[in-house]
Amino acid sequence: MPTSPESDGSSTDPRPEPGQGAPEHEAADGGDTGVVDELMQLRAQLAVLEDRHRRARADLDNYRKRVEREGDRRAATARHGLLREWLEVRDSVERALHHRPGDAGLSAVLGQIDSILARHGVEQMDPVGRPFDPTRYEAVGVQADSDAPDHTVLAVARSGFELSDGAVLRPAEVVVSRREPAPAGGL
Repeated sequence: MPTSPESDGSSTDPRPEPGQGAPEHEAADGGDTGVVDELMQLRAQLAVLEDRHRRARADLDNYRKRVEREGDRRAATARHGLLREWLEVRDSVERALHHRPGDAGLSAVLGQIDSILARHGVEQMDPVGRPFDPTRYEAVGVQADSDAPDHTVLAVARSGFELSDGAVLRPAEVVVSRREPAPAGGL
């Protein structure tokens, strides 16, 4: 007895019914091509988004580092400014001590200031007898001296200070030697 295709449940159409087997968009496209294309598009979008994410994280990391460096720079600038102000106070006490030598009170205050500065890494320069270095000293005078080599620091007019890392906090004001020229002509 012949049976009709509708009655026995078999179908000559190889495509599954909607909701069975492969998704509908595959059926409409005629196979896996649509799924592969969509998957490739999604992967490309994912790659773009991952790249944007990596770049955004790198930008944020660079921003954080820049802000930290700027904060450190500002803190160092403020610290150096405050230390320079202490140096002005130290200069005043030192000048007062020159007017009243042996004053125990002024000597104690000067010692306390020096202790505070030392705790903050400030060291007094000792340039006398050294070659003049314009990055560390400021020449405020020149003095002829036949015994000292040319461009040697002879005296300190105002003390200079540096930090323990070698950075100059305040250059020393110094008097520099100049060799006497040899007498011109001879007999």
